[in-house]
Amino acid sequence: ANGGLKGAYTLVKEEGELEQIIIAAGSEVQFAEAAAKELGKGVRVVSMPCMSLFDKQSAEYKEEILPSSCTNRVAMEAGVSGLWYKYVGLEGKVVGVDRFGFSAPGDITFRELGMTTENLVDACK
Repeated sequence: ANGGLKGAYTLVKEEGELEQIIIAAGSEVQFAEAAAKELGKGVRVVSMPCMSLFDKQSAEYKEEILPSSCTNRVAMEAGVSGLWYKYVGLEGKVVGVDRFGFSAPGDITFRELGMTTENLVDACK
């Protein structure tokens, strides 16, 4: 996808009216895709591998990916959540990890820190 070179792109396009946008990067994208399937046809998934590249894009491109008309947004980040509020807005939510020091195999770490499809679906409701 060429959008990766622009820092973000629509990975899953909503069918019909856009009701919600889930934004994720890296390994969290799998949970975003699964949550969108569960939540229904009005959900868009945006993969944002590089915030700084996305920020450099034209206003038109940014509006195409994250339309200002949709303020129902949730981001998932297996790291510090603060940076994502720039994209989800004041009405949005971020499922993130604002602590450190937990060590275990990846799947266990993700589950323990709330990085699951179920937790994302709950946050989206």
